[in-house]
Amino acid sequence: MDITGRKLFVKALQEEGVDTIFGYPGGTVTDLFDELYKQDGINVVLPRHEQGLIHEAEGYARSTGKTGVCLVTSGPGATNIITGLADAHYDSIPLVCFTGQVPLSLIGNDAFQEVDIVGMTRSITKYGVTVQRREDLGRIIKMAFHIAATGRPGPVLIDLPKNIQTTAGPAEYPSSVQIRGYKPNENVHVGQLKKAYKLLRTAKRPLILAGGGIHIARANDLLLKFVEKTRIPVVTTVMGNGAIPTGNSLYVGNSGMHGRYAANIAVSECDVLFSIGTRFNDRITGDLNEFAPKAKIVHIDMDTASISRNVVVDVPVVSDAKLALEKLLEWAESKDTEAWLNQIAAWEQTNPLAMRRDHGMTPQMIFEHVNRTFGEAIYVTDVGQHQMWACQYLELDSWHQLITSGGLGTMGFGLPAAIGASLGNPGKEVVCFCGDGGMQMNIQEMATAVTQGTPVIVCVFNNYYLGMVRQMQQLFYGKRYEATCLRRRRTCPATCKGPNPACPPYTPDFVALAESYGAYGIRVEREEEIQAALDEARTHKDAPTIIEFMISSDEIVLPMVKGGNPNSEMILK
Repeated sequence: MDITGRKLFVKALQEEGVDTIFGYPGGTVTDLFDELYKQDGINVVLPRHEQGLIHEAEGYARSTGKTGVCLVTSGPGATNIITGLADAHYDSIPLVCFTGQVPLSLIGNDAFQEVDIVGMTRSITKYGVTVQRREDLGRIIKMAFHIAATGRPGPVLIDLPKNIQTTAGPAEYPSSVQIRGYKPNENVHVGQLKKAYKLLRTAKRPLILAGGGIHIARANDLLLKFVEKTRIPVVTTVMGNGAIPTGNSLYVGNSGMHGRYAANIAVSECDVLFSIGTRFNDRITGDLNEFAPKAKIVHIDMDTASISRNVVVDVPVVSDAKLALEKLLEWAESKDTEAWLNQIAAWEQTNPLAMRRDHGMTPQMIFEHVNRTFGEAIYVTDVGQHQMWACQYLELDSWHQLITSGGLGTMGFGLPAAIGASLGNPGKEVVCFCGDGGMQMNIQEMATAVTQGTPVIVCVFNNYYLGMVRQMQQLFYGKRYEATCLRRRRTCPATCKGPNPACPPYTPDFVALAESYGAYGIRVEREEEIQAALDEARTHKDAPTIIEFMISSDEIVLPMVKGGNPNSEMILK
């Protein structure tokens, strides 16, 4: 018996095991929402903005390992998810996003809320299509879920014209799908991997660079076993942070633009760089001509297109990180790396990662209290200085997961992603770190958190500025703080070198704003208040809590490598 497209849409979600969908209604998707109303197995989450919606789906997907699902209307509803699609594309997050579309008969006529969303997003989706025939709907949805979650994961967009939703057609939903031209690699080239391991075995100064591909493949435990068996030190990218426990003696730290001194020097001095699951973007490499100049480079990655695109490597291995590590563990044997580890330890001792403790509350102090407080948690960051401090000072292991926007660096990601992570992991504590600038980019999602009953703890680092840009202005632009002061008003002087007694008050009052949403608000101004604030926030199980930490405007993220410079040339003080 034939059924309507809207009924098949819900049937497909049920067959795919979808338990949560993030959706915002509108004219071209009202039929789909009406059908969702008739079932009980899928939780329909109503955010307050489509950008918040897709970041919530990202947080859900990243924290659970499942595919995130979105549903938005045509026109502005569709265009509002473009930033999230790009974010998911760069960070390899599996999403299936359904957009409403005007009826097929109106496409091309500049109809109300008609946009070519498939054309607009072609470069930032793994696959995008407008459904042209009702009989293709089931196969296309099956393809979407398959493509999103296999190979290098990523976002898929399905554009659903309104008439496809209401037209009757086949009720069958396929159990599998064969896609011509799409054959993700499911094996590892043993010959190439043997070449890679031979380099590693004979190296005197070997170093493993672990990227976000370790997390995507759920290969953390395998990497840890390999590292401990071979005694080879590890550095990570921002997305790879937590690939092995940060407290492990073989973990050196993050590398790159804001990497640890010892980690960046180790990359510059190693003789074999064994990289797994990274794209070698410019934040990691700095000056390409000076990146790992003494090393033979091995690159293991699922995505063939990523290998030798930015850094020309000596041994390429196309493989999922988990498959590669399983095979490497069969060959792994202990190496004598004691002299190399001692050298790295000496570099760390020369320039340890630490902030001054003699001029008030610092971000390091806040993270130290967080580390002592949460025995198990999902940490989510927005983008900016606080993100880098989190990567530097958070202690991560199998009980502590970090979710952040790496490739696109999307301000406004943190709060909604934390809500999505909380919805996907009921009962687990979720702590979000935001700057005062990024917090305001999707602040409306506080209403979503309240209505969904997600007790997210949101730590706002308030320094009155767009801190990361201000840092560059401070170091490289003569302290000309143009368009970064969030207290600045039209009545302020034309030029300003920083905070002074004449500064106007800050807007908004985050504590009052939290309370206006029905959430909890706490302000912290001194180190001795940090622990009490965290303890109080943990008692609030019915709604989110904003803790506003008042930090100095002068705090900057160090070390820092100026864009385009070699990573060995770090600003340390």
